Amino acid sequence: MILEMKVPSPGESITEVEIATWLVEDGDYVEKDQAIAEVDSDKATLELPAEASGIITLKAEEGDAVAVGAVVCLIDTDAEKPEGSADPKEEKKEEAPKAETPKPVASESKTYATGSASPAAKKILAEKGMDSTSISGTGKDGRVTKEDAVNAVPSMGTPTGGNRGTTRSKMSMLRRKVAERLVEAKNTTAMLTTFNEVDMSPIFALRTEYKETFKTKHGVGLGFMSFFTLAIVRALKMYPAVNSMIDGKEMISYDFCDISIAVSGPKGLMVPVMRNVENLSFRGVEAEVKRLAIRARDGQITVDEMTGGTFTISNGGVFGSMLSTPIINPPQSAILGMHNIVDRPVAIEGKVEIRPIMFVALSYDHRIIDGKESVGFLVAVKEALENPIELLMNNDVKKALEL
Repeated sequence: MILEMKVPSPGESITEVEIATWLVEDGDYVEKDQAIAEVDSDKATLELPAEASGIITLKAEEGDAVAVGAVVCLIDTDAEKPEGSADPKEEKKEEAPKAETPKPVASESKTYATGSASPAAKKILAEKGMDSTSISGTGKDGRVTKEDAVNAVPSMGTPTGGNRGTTRSKMSMLRRKVAERLVEAKNTTAMLTTFNEVDMSPIFALRTEYKETFKTKHGVGLGFMSFFTLAIVRALKMYPAVNSMIDGKEMISYDFCDISIAVSGPKGLMVPVMRNVENLSFRGVEAEVKRLAIRARDGQITVDEMTGGTFTISNGGVFGSMLSTPIINPPQSAILGMHNIVDRPVAIEGKVEIRPIMFVALSYDHRIIDGKESVGFLVAVKEALENPIELLMNNDVKKALEL
């Protein structure tokens, strides 16, 4: 029996996916539920499992955009398993100890050999005094086409004899979608950014005193994200316009806080969502951040986990960023950027002291958020972070940390 495997729907509104990587080769014997391909949608990367055991015939190539419901491969379920074939599950078990560091799941960029050119291309290049090995072809298997030769520009600089090769690779569907959304945000919102600075000394003191006890009891670290997240929830309640978005000629305001957190995944930027954060404690936030970060790192984030969100936090500080203007995550109306913490001289009661300072930035859509609200929101975040015991813990640290 020949089984036709069709592209399943990764989620609502998604009409096509891209074959990112085939994990098997044409003619391989595959086991039922074995991962045979990784496919990109405009929101996430998903694994495609085999629906039955048998010999597989591939019907699409890596990089192909395939409609949801289209046939991507055939499986001959009557074929017998070749003798000596290892069980894919056993192979994974044997390889597991090596996979200590998550690696990108995207297929590697292909570098084609240069030098092969069509006769027309060779003639044009000869007239330009160029050789076919000096350019990268866009034809099949890297062949230099006539169009490549026409577009080639002779180098007018001083010859150095150094390597001047280039590599051309196709952007993943997810990366293309991220690019589209970033441009959309810049072009369709009246985006402004306001800045402030936060003295992190009180949070440093709390973490120094309680982080070991917290981790021992709850199994997660007491990081900065829980303080920032709860400070943001408090500020969103004070300034509900920041927890709103535009829908046509209407403004939608939310009485709940679904906080998106920008994390770096194997395929690029991922923005999973923490739901109803207003109901989470310090332990709850830290546990959810850890869970989502691990799923993003391992390429397991689903479309549903990245859908929605009423406000976004981006932490460029983990990469060493001192200051930035984060771009709004549409259709949301605001995003908070965290940055690195640096010891800086500051004036405290007329004296210069060295304090751990973080610069924070709030980018917001000025169409529905006024300057007074944006500045007030960021000041409220600053106040809560600099006085966490009173404003975030109700003057009871152990109860707040559930110790």
